[in-house]
Parts: sequence; C-alpha cells; structure tokens
Amino acid sequence: MQVEKRVKELVEEKIADRPELFLVEVKMLPNNKLIIQVDGDEGISIQDCAAISRHVGFHLEEENAIEQAYNLEVSSPGVGEALKLTRQYHKNIGRDLSVKLTGGDKKEGKLLSVGENSLTIEEKVKEKGKKVQLVENTIGLENITEVKVLISFK
Repeated sequence: MQVEKRVKELVEEKIADRPELFLVEVKMLPNNKLIIQVDGDEGISIQDCAAISRHVGFHLEEENAIEQAYNLEVSSPGVGEALKLTRQYHKNIGRDLSVKLTGGDKKEGKLLSVGENSLTIEEKVKEKGKKVQLVENTIGLENITEVKVLISFK
C-alpha cells in the first residue's frame, strides 16, 4: 500500500499544473504490475500518459521504492470499465449509462445531469399498449453500486 500512496503523490505532482487532468486509480497487482489510470475532462492524450509514466518510473527507480521487477502501465480507463469518480460522470453527460443499484436493480438511460449527491437519467419506459415514454429519474449516489457507459454501434 505504501507504493500506491507514493505513486498517487507522484502522479498528482506531475499533473498539478494541468487542472483538466485527474487521477482515477492506482493499483499494484500481485504479479508486480503497477496500473495507473488517469483521465481528463476532455480525455487524455497518449503523450500525457507517457509523460506521467516517465515521471513516476524515474522517481520510483531513484527512490528504489519497488525492490522487485515490475511493469508500469499508465492509461485512461477502458471503455467497459465502471466510472469511479463523480468527475467522470460530468464528462459523460449526454451519453447512455447502465446504472446498477444497491438492491440489485439495473436502470439504463441518458445521463442528463449530475448533482452533489445524485445523478439524473432519462429512461425509456414502455408500458403495455402504449408508446415508449421518456421519464426523468434522479438516483442518489448512495443507492448506486456501479455505473458504466453504454457503447452504441449505431
């Protein structure tokens, strides 16, 4: 855990002058793979990922923070990964989401807005014998276990 804490500090140090970038997650896997996920309000470039990788790698080597050999991977979160930070919700306003709730239910709809403690989606509701209706649904963040962006191939 100490390594992950130090890596977070190094990433924050590197992106301190770039307010549009933010750290999503740092994980050290049992197979000595160090994964750093960084995102941006408008996405993140491969050049930014490479610069973060060089900065973190250089300092970890200088400090001998990881004694055994390791692989360092810096990337943005993948397409199918769950959103982890409220800041990620903001950049996905207007996109379709799949929202898993604490009770096991699942909702799908277009993300309309993000509040301090909730998000609002527009669901398509089809009642028997009626046309599909668009219904706004506000969901408290405390009731959400996972949110993923739905990918459309249309």
